[in-house]
Amino acid sequence: MLDKNGIARRIAQELKDGWYVNLGIGIPTLVANHIPEGISVEFQSENGILGMGPFPTEAEVDADLINAGKQTITALPGAVYFDSATSFAMIRGQHVQLTVLGAMEVSQGGDIANWKIPGRMVKGMGGAMDLVASAENIVVAMMHTNKRGESKLLPACSLPLTGVACVKRVVTNLAVLDILGGAFHLVERAPGVTVEEIQAATAGKLVVPADVPEMQL
Repeated sequence: MLDKNGIARRIAQELKDGWYVNLGIGIPTLVANHIPEGISVEFQSENGILGMGPFPTEAEVDADLINAGKQTITALPGAVYFDSATSFAMIRGQHVQLTVLGAMEVSQGGDIANWKIPGRMVKGMGGAMDLVASAENIVVAMMHTNKRGESKLLPACSLPLTGVACVKRVVTNLAVLDILGGAFHLVERAPGVTVEEIQAATAGKLVVPADVPEMQL
């Protein structure tokens, strides 16, 4: 199965040359470290930057340069900074071609829960509500199961929803799955992972084709 960087590396294969891409906090931020050769994309962060680069080395760290998750980042030549109003105008105006989000749960209908666990303190919903309401191409990066070994791909989300019927593709440590017609459709399996292992870890409806190729990373 994949680690978090492996998930990010697979999602980086979704990038198209010239795209503007928003990276949510958590695993999605790692995508900036794995841009394929020959691809030029602009990473946007809702705290007001367009042109994020990979994570800095220790010598490159600038405490004033952070992403939406308050992690230090680098800025590529030509990067620009702007206020939150401009940033969210870009998001709400659908000027971002791909949004990559983390999730606590995803349902077989494409619903996503990624902002609150009841009973735990929440810093705020962040930009996720705007992103899921405005983006047409949402890929979720997540672990297939939680720390208790319970599936995070469910018939219906049990946590408060961030968005309804908005997720198109999910990339986990076990598989790539598309959401179509109220079901998870298995597209690829992680290296060394069997279809049976994916089925056992998926609580939602899972459609398995006759041939499921292994991811090429």
